[in-house]
Amino acid sequence: MRKWWIYLLLILLVLFVIGPFIWMLSSSVKPEGEVLSQVPHLFPSHFEWGNYVAAWKSAPFGHYFLNSFLISAAETLFDLTFGAMAAFAFARIEFVGRRVIFVILLATMMVPGEVLLIPNYITLTNLNWINTYQGLIVPWMVSVFTIFLMRQFFLSMPQDLFDAAEVDGCHPMRTLFGIVMPLAKPIWITAGLIKFVGSWNAFLWVMIVANSPNLYTLPVGLVNFSSNVGTVYNQLMAAATFSVVPLIVLFLVGQRYFIEGVARSGIR
Repeated sequence: MRKWWIYLLLILLVLFVIGPFIWMLSSSVKPEGEVLSQVPHLFPSHFEWGNYVAAWKSAPFGHYFLNSFLISAAETLFDLTFGAMAAFAFARIEFVGRRVIFVILLATMMVPGEVLLIPNYITLTNLNWINTYQGLIVPWMVSVFTIFLMRQFFLSMPQDLFDAAEVDGCHPMRTLFGIVMPLAKPIWITAGLIKFVGSWNAFLWVMIVANSPNLYTLPVGLVNFSSNVGTVYNQLMAAATFSVVPLIVLFLVGQRYFIEGVARSGIR
């Protein structure tokens, strides 16, 4: 009976989590008058698949998709590269103050991101990077969480592997990218998924830095779309639906590595 109560609680939690998503899918194919009806219905009276076409044509979503992909891919690539190098140094290279520096680095994760908005904005203003791609990408090229995640895995690898690489004359960079990273596939896929999803969903920073619609990503584009068309909710839900499809596909493809990476990095 205890297991049944646990399963029941988990089912309720799942319904609570996926409820908004199901409602978004349902509203995306409803006629306009049924979305805000006084008596809500989960299923539409008839399916309006044209909502997706109308939403796509109402705003330059193709450009928004391209910006989101370029910015997210660039941030993820730099984050995995620099994160792996820093994690390898903290895990396998002895230097003075290694533990102190790592603790200070971890402490920065406790600082809310909103606190950094003004200093970062002032820095970008002095660099003339406002309303540029580098202004959107450079401040987020390194993630402390990625460093922590990879360091935990690197510490769990056998020391004999690194000793053999050193005996063979491998430089630390060659050891990292030639030996360690191929063995750490679940970890860098996990870190890449987390970083890519975070970059894809980023809203506040893009809203502040990007003054031109040419630099808008999907989250900002959805807000702009809602303002321009006067919030036609069925089209807005359709736009929100096809904006999350790439993330769903990406997670389904890397799901096995994501779970394995979290388990093997020591985060339970």
